[in-house]
Amino acid sequence: MKDSYHISEISKLYGVGVDSLRYYERLGVLRPKRDVNGYRLYSLKDIYKLNIIRDLRQMGFSMRQIKRYLEDRTVDSTIRLLAREKALLQEQRRQIRAREAALQARMTALREAMAMPAGQMRLLTLPERRCVRLNEHITRDEEMDFVIKKLHHMHENKIHDFGSLTIGACLSPQEVARGVCNVFTSVFFILDSNAADCDFALPAGLYLSSCYRGGYAQNGACIARMQAYARREGLSVLDAPFELYRIDNHDTAREEEFCTEVQMRVRADGDAPCPAARDVVQ
Repeated sequence: MKDSYHISEISKLYGVGVDSLRYYERLGVLRPKRDVNGYRLYSLKDIYKLNIIRDLRQMGFSMRQIKRYLEDRTVDSTIRLLAREKALLQEQRRQIRAREAALQARMTALREAMAMPAGQMRLLTLPERRCVRLNEHITRDEEMDFVIKKLHHMHENKIHDFGSLTIGACLSPQEVARGVCNVFTSVFFILDSNAADCDFALPAGLYLSSCYRGGYAQNGACIARMQAYARREGLSVLDAPFELYRIDNHDTAREEEFCTEVQMRVRADGDAPCPAARDVVQ
């Protein structure tokens, strides 16, 4: 076994670029000697340091942290290093569990959306839903995608599992009153119930809900049916309707698989009875 190796041999053996090896030398982590021709020669001592560097880099340690450790390597400093590695692994496991839970929740939500009967009227008693939103005048589907991306970009430091969020859009109340249902005033994300940072909240209360499948041009007919149902059942509509995109182009390229839920907050007029129990979901 040789006592020293040239930089090209070390680079090939460890899969470390020549530039990285030179950087380690500039930091003072490695101190190769020079042969008679001025070429770097790495000793067996440099090689064992490279083993340590490789392991610590895989654990996420910076080169400055590695340099400090190599300069004062004791049993105590090794124990501290291992304790930090253990804490990092625990945090990684926590993140993996959270990501796994988010993926499972999204899978469940998609299956539930696939099972939602289109056109059925439902009354839902819902808790307050905390949201973040972006106010924009939107009239086209392409604009909707762009505004959703802008909203995500605004909150990307806080919202990591974008795919698990419920995305919605508020229709213009003035345009809805005129029978125009393709004008939106904002998009929003529904956050976890314990989220601290939010722009607004969908109030707790009674909501009339119905969904449609396929292209978004159907929302006008869906809203008209919901308004007629509310009048027939003695329900007052309190707010402008909004859409929730249960299945959209983030989930499928097939428009016929899209599932959009329309909700509007309502209350019973005076002594009007609540609709039949079969229509009510608590």
